Amino acid sequence: MECKGFLFDLDGTLVDSLPAVERAWSNWALSYGKDPQEVLAFIHGKQAITSLRHFMAGESEEQIQQAFLALEQNEAEDTAGVTALPGAHKLLNELNRQNIPWAIVTSGSIPVASARHAAANLPKPEVFITAEQVQHGKPRPDAYLLGAERLGLAPEDCVVVEDAPAGVMSGLAAGCKVIAVNAPEDTPGIERVDMVLSSLDTLQVNQRADLVTVSLV
Repeated sequence: MECKGFLFDLDGTLVDSLPAVERAWSNWALSYGKDPQEVLAFIHGKQAITSLRHFMAGESEEQIQQAFLALEQNEAEDTAGVTALPGAHKLLNELNRQNIPWAIVTSGSIPVASARHAAANLPKPEVFITAEQVQHGKPRPDAYLLGAERLGLAPEDCVVVEDAPAGVMSGLAAGCKVIAVNAPEDTPGIERVDMVLSSLDTLQVNQRADLVTVSLV
């Protein structure tokens, strides 16, 4: 596969934040009388505000915003157990070494994404797209379209690297190439992605002229 740049999801793709995510959302679910398992099955890859509006249907927007701010603070402060996933540091450092453009495109807000990025001690991207910057979150294509634009690349020249169904759908809708990493087998559109991986450790990149060759080790 050939491309000119990479657009990485954060949670579940570069960073293992699952324990922190499950703690925060389980506590929220219990406090609002919701089934934690139902909540956890819905939220991954989506903006927090989208999930809250789904589960708080009928509540006022003010109540939803209050719930969001409390949840955001909880997620930003609780980074216990948040670590980089296997291969993340190696791949990002190699992209930097070869001057290959890359961005992080997350459904998380600035406080939450920044806290988890720092906890995992990942290299800092020049472009960091968060929930505040787009009108429509994943699975809509807005976030990945903006990421490609900020890198100065056409969407079709970018590879989206994602783990969540909503993110895979977003990347496909944006017209990008897509690599699915540990994505569920029943992910919509999984048959249309360019690569399906279990770990970033298996990816190899090599820049020649203005094109990057992406292959498996």
